[in-house]
Amino acid sequence: MYKNLTYQRFLGITILFTTFAFTVSAQKGIVSGRISSSDGKPAGSVSVHLKGKPQATLTSVNGFYKLEHIPEGEVTIQVSSIGLKNQEKIVTVQANQTATVNFILAENAEQLKEIVITGNKQNKFARKSSEYVAKMPLKNLENPQVYNSVSKELMTDQLVYTVDDAMRNATGVQKMWEPSGRAGDGGSFYSSRGFTTQCTYRNGVFGSVTSTIDGINLETVEILKGPSATLYGSSQGGYGAIINRVTKKPFDHFAGEINIAGGTDNFKRISLDLNTPINKDKKFMFRINSSYNYQNGFQENIFARNIVVDPSVLYKPNDRLSIQLDAELNYGRNVISPTIFFYFPVSVLGVDRADETSLDYQNSYTGKGLYTDSRSMNYFGQINYKLSEHFTSATILTYSSTFSNGFGSYFYLVPDSLVTGNVADADKSNYLVRADQSTKNAKGHTLQLQENVNGDFNIGNLRNRMVVGLDFRRVSPNINFYGIDPFDVVPTQAHDYDYSGYNRDALLAIYANNSQTAPYIANVKTNTYSAYVSDMLNITEQLFALAALRVDHFDNKGGTNYAPVESYTQTALSPKFGLVYQPMKDQVSLFASYQNGFTNLGYFQAYDEQATNPDFPVKTTLAKPEQANQWEGGVKLNLFAGKLTSTISYYDIHVKNTLRADSRNPALAQLQDANKVSRGLEVELIGNLFTGFNAAAGFSYNHNNYENTNADVDGRRDIYSMAPISVNLWLSYRLPENLVKGLGFGFGGNYASDNKIMNSVSYGVFTLPAYTIMNASAFYDMKKFRLGIKMDNLTNKKYWIGYGTMNPQRLRNFAANIAYKF
Repeated sequence: MYKNLTYQRFLGITILFTTFAFTVSAQKGIVSGRISSSDGKPAGSVSVHLKGKPQATLTSVNGFYKLEHIPEGEVTIQVSSIGLKNQEKIVTVQANQTATVNFILAENAEQLKEIVITGNKQNKFARKSSEYVAKMPLKNLENPQVYNSVSKELMTDQLVYTVDDAMRNATGVQKMWEPSGRAGDGGSFYSSRGFTTQCTYRNGVFGSVTSTIDGINLETVEILKGPSATLYGSSQGGYGAIINRVTKKPFDHFAGEINIAGGTDNFKRISLDLNTPINKDKKFMFRINSSYNYQNGFQENIFARNIVVDPSVLYKPNDRLSIQLDAELNYGRNVISPTIFFYFPVSVLGVDRADETSLDYQNSYTGKGLYTDSRSMNYFGQINYKLSEHFTSATILTYSSTFSNGFGSYFYLVPDSLVTGNVADADKSNYLVRADQSTKNAKGHTLQLQENVNGDFNIGNLRNRMVVGLDFRRVSPNINFYGIDPFDVVPTQAHDYDYSGYNRDALLAIYANNSQTAPYIANVKTNTYSAYVSDMLNITEQLFALAALRVDHFDNKGGTNYAPVESYTQTALSPKFGLVYQPMKDQVSLFASYQNGFTNLGYFQAYDEQATNPDFPVKTTLAKPEQANQWEGGVKLNLFAGKLTSTISYYDIHVKNTLRADSRNPALAQLQDANKVSRGLEVELIGNLFTGFNAAAGFSYNHNNYENTNADVDGRRDIYSMAPISVNLWLSYRLPENLVKGLGFGFGGNYASDNKIMNSVSYGVFTLPAYTIMNASAFYDMKKFRLGIKMDNLTNKKYWIGYGTMNPQRLRNFAANIAYKF
């Protein structure tokens, strides 16, 4: 029943918006012509496009081109290529007619040979600038902060459809936890530079999705490295990275794409990207991205069904003002693979590696119906206004609402002797406890209002690029967690054992008895009021300095977060500095930076030597904000006219003011003097090495350890960080057009070293073994159609990820798609 209703909902909403879009689309015309060299020879592979618009094409080997779906009226056709003198011509387009515009280039055929060779070397995986990372438009080589970008072109090349899959191309980022769908924090967890993070930002402001994030509306995924509280605040994002989704925007002509895909584990998907102007003068523009996605897990009784509808309207009444309204509507019903926790020391489990346990890799150990229904509804409004030649204003209002209702299975291994009562069974772990943590009508709400004023002006001869911002954020959760631990204990490998008793009906029957399942409540509301300023100063044409500061006032209203939470207010400062020197202007950039992050910890119980009650020698104390300070330096490259880009950096992150147990009374009291240190090296390389060949590669090494925490973990790696070494690689080759036009192949993969997800004196060390995963794709890209096929995990490798846990990953799988472009 649900399947029919959700599919009908998807079709209904999509058809409604699509019908609207087709209804308002304007009449179109065609512009075609021929481009020739100065000596009359055809000029092939020359770029032809509408000036100021995304519509473009390349000339054929005979010099001909055609631009279709051109809106009526006067347009400018521009001819350009690297090393080519640009030309423009104005033409009037009429509906359902073809206008002919020919060009004669200043260069002769011999000169064009060199130009075409250079021009075809397009570094299509690279993104060299961002308006969100620094909240001002900066080129990568001008920005002292390191960031990675995963483009939609790379995702298309790999035939991946989600942020989770896109992140395997992000240097030094590893997925640690599948999305649970639960309200509040239900999205995927990743690790970067030894710290956890989630993908909670969209176009620079908050926009959370608690199920798998579909990539249908993505232009780019940006990963801002290091603590970034100065411009983004402390509420969301970790000290290692902030993940920001950059979305597709409406434009002023009719275009779109329909994509159908299918594959292993009953994978099926259909998506639509449709854009159209709404009125004749093209001041109103509309775009909708929508998808339906279903796939079973590689284990039985596991599945994910998600529906996404993302409409966007842009209104540009003049050159000074634009208003954009967006929505992200995500509906999901998902059963996630149960996660294996570790509640017993390695010594009593008798196993210290994931590949040595008795667990059946392809057995979910569950029955039917253990799904969670989830919704993530994000709404965005932005008004951009050009105040003057040098200043602009951006006013942004966002509202995010998440909902969940359903189950969250988790399991843990137990020593055999606890089950059998036989001491001879010690040092074995052939039994599994099955447990659940559910949410019931859980809701999370976030409201954000942000104002940014950007300036680009000179003081004397010094150029200043500045942003001054005000930010308000309100977080209002109302989440009830219910738990069953244990539900039962089952053998891990008993022949013909029936595991189906752990199912929806059985859990509901237990939850119906409220006396057995008291809820855990999370309803603490917070308001954050912030102001920030950041200025990039051009000291010379090759030397830049950045300085920024945030003032952040945190107002915790109190409530319950598993236990009562007292209200409090706290103010923190977050500075940021950077220096950039370009010994080769716009080609080589040497940078150094300081970045800061912080977390409001609230109250804790400190040891009180003056306490009158010896059984409770503590006093309630407001903790100072935990501080993360990062120093980083390195080099950024943009060589050979953009055909090779690279970032090489070394970072050092020191976290202080962390709480730890007080040895004078560790059961009751804490001290705020623990530290964590995380250092590492990252190398990213994106290049177009020769015609048709593109590569994206990354290497990361991270070393982190606790300091002054306790003897159990001091000097050891944090179990909630990633594997110390990770590598990502993707190679793509598109055959020359004189062989097979549009045919291409891709190959690559990921490597991660051993990952210690238990690492202490008392519990020992448990390791997720190193893995190398290889993937491949092939595509045939034509003007109107694109065919693709891929296979992931070519060697059928068994491997695990984890967040202090053991999570098995999908085995060999394939998918194929066909896309129609119009």
